[in-house]
Amino acid sequence: MYVCERLSGFGASMQTCALSPEVIHHAKRAVLDWYGALISGAVCEPPILLEQALAEDLDRGAARLALGRAATVRAAALINGTAAHTTEVDDIYRKAIYHPGAPTIAAALALAHAQRSSGEAMLRAVVAGYEISTRIGTALGRNHYRYWHNTGTVGTFGATAAAASLLGLQQRPFAYALATCATFAAGLQQAFRMDSMSKPLHAGRAAESGLLAAQLAARGVTGSLDILEGAAGLGKAMSGSPDWAAVLKDVGLTYNIESMTFKNHACCGHTFAAIDGALHLQHSQSVHWEDIEDIHIETYRPALDVAGNFNPTTAAEARFSIPFVVATALRYGSVRLPAFTPERLHDPELRRLIERIRLSVHPELDASFPDQRAALVRLTMRNGAMWEWLQRTRRGDPDAPLSDEELSNKFEELVGPVLGVARCQKLRERLWLMDGLSDVSALNI
Repeated sequence: MYVCERLSGFGASMQTCALSPEVIHHAKRAVLDWYGALISGAVCEPPILLEQALAEDLDRGAARLALGRAATVRAAALINGTAAHTTEVDDIYRKAIYHPGAPTIAAALALAHAQRSSGEAMLRAVVAGYEISTRIGTALGRNHYRYWHNTGTVGTFGATAAAASLLGLQQRPFAYALATCATFAAGLQQAFRMDSMSKPLHAGRAAESGLLAAQLAARGVTGSLDILEGAAGLGKAMSGSPDWAAVLKDVGLTYNIESMTFKNHACCGHTFAAIDGALHLQHSQSVHWEDIEDIHIETYRPALDVAGNFNPTTAAEARFSIPFVVATALRYGSVRLPAFTPERLHDPELRRLIERIRLSVHPELDASFPDQRAALVRLTMRNGAMWEWLQRTRRGDPDAPLSDEELSNKFEELVGPVLGVARCQKLRERLWLMDGLSDVSALNI
């Protein structure tokens, strides 16, 4: 069988197979976290500009945008997928170097609204989307990440699988949907190597493209079933020689949605180990930021390639700057949404602290990427004292997870300022109980 067929057989089975309470619970964690990213991003650019551009597709249709505005299904997938990736607080599957939630759940919710699907059906679709896409992303590996933005490319498969599940596609049309979406997959890393609004659009386009691929397959559109492993297929074109057998061998036996990273900082995930290591040293050694003479951070090469900017001038650039976010953490104690206000961006004391930071590649930590995201942080003080800490993982990774309570607190921090306390708490409560909802429209704001 072709890879698309193997994956589609699993995806089709997800519509009715028994799922453990643990898998369902992890799916609810993912949806709760996604809603926090969605609502915090919906009031920012580029989502508000997308609404203006797509005005003819809004105020009609069966789907809903983040704050309740009616939309066509594809417009909702595009706008909500973009919004969920805008503030850089959405989830990560580290082995695939990929944010599954933004495209996958955006497509699932748009279609679930249109079909008035149950909460359980939507959660099953989310699990299918996460499982299929994270396995494809893991196979594509580090070679793919050299040039491609995995949330745009791999995310298309997550959206397709989720939509195919909700449409009730069986193995062959499900496989055609995956085959068609493979040729829609796009998103270049250069889009976020300088100030730009393109990066979150990758997630939105993945959601829209994946949804369309599933809708086409439901109408009888076919695709090349060898599109992943073929001689001119996605694997060869975008990665080299992926080991498809390795990521297929335990399909249905393990669920990657149980191994998600939920962000504890509002910025690029490649910066997290450095932030966590710096904060550990600050707290354990009672360090005051003004007493620091030198900060040396050693980490893996892609972190420096993506987030090595020493002179960010906009919020978008600052979210992808290890020097900026580490200095922010040491000066202000955290890296949340307020870290990227104009006042912080132009803080002269913060800029002087950035000048004391050095970055370099650590060969062993680089070799462990993407399975491990680590950083070695060394602080040298003005009095000559020096402390060093190897941050082996990131707070929020599956081996250092955020609790349900911490996820709820994160949700309230992101959503409360937009919806108000009462509406925020009501939505949070319904999300934790969504597997019992007969219609996902009960989640409408």
